[in-house]
Amino acid sequence: MDDIQAKEMADEEMINQGFQDLLDAYLATKHRKKVEIITKAFNFAKQAHKGVKRRSGEPYIMHPIAVAKIVCVEIGLGSTSICSALLHDVVEDTDYTVEDIENIFGPKIAQIVDGLTKISGGIFGDRASAQTENFKKLLLTMSSDIRVILIKIADRLHNMRTLGSMLPNKQYKIAGETLYIYAPLANRLGLNKIKTELENLSFKYEHPEEYKQIEEKLQDTAAARDEVFRNFTTPIRAQLDKMGIDYQIVARVKSPYSIWNKMQTKNIPFEEIYDILAVRIIFTPKNPEEELNECFNIYVSISKIYKPHPDRLRDWVSHPKANGYQALHVTLMSNNGQWIEVQIRSERMNDVAEQGFAAHWKYKEGGGSEDEGELEKWLKTIKEILDDPQPDAIDFLDTIKLNLFASEIFVFTPKGEIKTMPQNCTALDFAFSIHTFLGSHCIGAKVNHKLVPLSHKLQSGDQVEILTSKSQRVQPEWINFATTAKAKAKILAILKREQKHAQKEGEDILNEFFKKEDMEPNSVNVEKLLKYHKLSDKDVLLAALGQKTIVLGDGDKNELKDKTASSSWRKYLTFSFGGGNKETKEKEKEEEKEPVEKIDTKKVLKLTEDAIQKNYVIAECCHPIPGDDVLGYLDENNRVVIHKRQCPVATKLKSSYGNRIIAAEWDTHKALSFPVYLYIKGIDDVGLLNQITQIISQQLSVNIRKLSIESNDGIFEGKLQLYVHDVDDVKTICTNLRKINNIKSVTRVED
Repeated sequence: MDDIQAKEMADEEMINQGFQDLLDAYLATKHRKKVEIITKAFNFAKQAHKGVKRRSGEPYIMHPIAVAKIVCVEIGLGSTSICSALLHDVVEDTDYTVEDIENIFGPKIAQIVDGLTKISGGIFGDRASAQTENFKKLLLTMSSDIRVILIKIADRLHNMRTLGSMLPNKQYKIAGETLYIYAPLANRLGLNKIKTELENLSFKYEHPEEYKQIEEKLQDTAAARDEVFRNFTTPIRAQLDKMGIDYQIVARVKSPYSIWNKMQTKNIPFEEIYDILAVRIIFTPKNPEEELNECFNIYVSISKIYKPHPDRLRDWVSHPKANGYQALHVTLMSNNGQWIEVQIRSERMNDVAEQGFAAHWKYKEGGGSEDEGELEKWLKTIKEILDDPQPDAIDFLDTIKLNLFASEIFVFTPKGEIKTMPQNCTALDFAFSIHTFLGSHCIGAKVNHKLVPLSHKLQSGDQVEILTSKSQRVQPEWINFATTAKAKAKILAILKREQKHAQKEGEDILNEFFKKEDMEPNSVNVEKLLKYHKLSDKDVLLAALGQKTIVLGDGDKNELKDKTASSSWRKYLTFSFGGGNKETKEKEKEEEKEPVEKIDTKKVLKLTEDAIQKNYVIAECCHPIPGDDVLGYLDENNRVVIHKRQCPVATKLKSSYGNRIIAAEWDTHKALSFPVYLYIKGIDDVGLLNQITQIISQQLSVNIRKLSIESNDGIFEGKLQLYVHDVDDVKTICTNLRKINNIKSVTRVED
């Protein structure tokens, strides 16, 4: 009994200490001191979660306290947000309702807590995904109050910091969703520090081995980096001292996730990443109006010491990024022959870079900032996406990704006004962004006074003039090259409207036809016509009739009166003997393959040779092999599909159907062979191909399935498809091939 009491007292002590730390942190900020309401929220939440423990064993209330602390210290929000953070799980996990919160704490806090409460399951159709619906709800509330998403990001950050105590399948789901949704969200809101931490934590749980290797390599090369940093910045410091500037210089080291990402996309080893180190100059301007000039003065003075890269000056001081980021980036050639990026920012710009929009509020006393407009625009985009209902969870997430997190470009109108557009947008997107009428009637565009088609991708700095014609109508193929949510939504809406109109006309034509042939317009006759034209439903038939792509004629009459012409006999024969046979065979095959056993998603799947051949499907999109970090996805037919953890398809599945993700690990013993692709590049030489095949086939006894090599101007590139047992085989092959003199790089690639 004493033990239990002692434990309760220790817990109580821990909770009170945690809350005291939160209050101290809050009192140290510049916000109005509303300690009373925060204490009230804490006591309410503590009572509501009483006796509940987290998976790690600590009292549940420690989680809301930690989230409130992140909201206060790392994002810099005030009492309303701190209270909402303390209460964010009360409605979801206890018997209290949003109304109770509203009665005690007022409508504002209640609205935020409601936005943070997950929708209870079971009310969605089978096409919907609870994860996506909750995300939609979050975005809906966020478009009226941005604090919702900031608290959600803080909640996610604390969950990621304590992810170690979760089951592996939960870890992959949460880490995948974090990388796909929350890290880009944090970036879009300018929370750079949090974005980096979320990415690194996701990476650590999804690829523990690679994370450890990169961390170790960063530690091993730290001393050399410090030396480069010291030598590089000494003359800069001397120059800035001479100018009498109040500054500090810090080193920015690339995060493990960014390094790994670059290694993956560029197919290069750690040693070939040259921008691990960047230098940041943070200065305090003598007076705020001179901030911009001072940035350029520093740039001019340091580019006299080191030569700047002609194409690598990035001016985000005059044109801030949409997330409010401002800085001047310049790449300089150091004395040891290495390019080093220098980021010049004032103290205010640095705060905005670290804390994003939250920092704007800090500087708002002197009036609003122009970036507020950017935030408003962004929230408007969210509303537009949510107004357009999308049936598929993955489509919805793609639209969100495409529009909310895309890098921006700056485009000019013919009159010289500047417009911010997402990267990879087309002339058509630009037309719709200005006005729907302009978009739906455009026939082409002039970019920098040259005529281009609507599908032309715009570049930053382009001046765009849209050409229109009154007779132009929206074309169905436009949907293929529209990239922004607004353009896609408008095109779909217009096409839908036209389709409805065509269906109405089609209905008149069909009724007229039945009347003329003296037949009943009943479902049996309509069914016969559908079968004859190989169409799926009545709406498609009506639209086709309205658009005149189908014209009813003698064939239709014969079909309806069951006078089967010889051509339809032929159709029927091929269908029954050829097509039908194949279909039934495939059906039987599918039924054979379906596993009977029920799969427990909480357990780690062991991928043995036997199981791989019988029960599991290896994903075609990423071709995982033993030794890769993998996970399983339970599809609608109760089959487990094995994906690589970093596979883009798997990432989407983790974010929309996370509850079907299963942790999996290999348990194979070099009995099965799997296909892999290797990409090799080097200097062409006589007999090189012979050396390659000798090593692969004779020394390592590996079977080559496909080999293509071409040589241009003395440089050769090749692609091999081999059959291997696991990742170790691939490593051995790569190591041995690299020993050939003229081969400069060997990497494993997707096909």
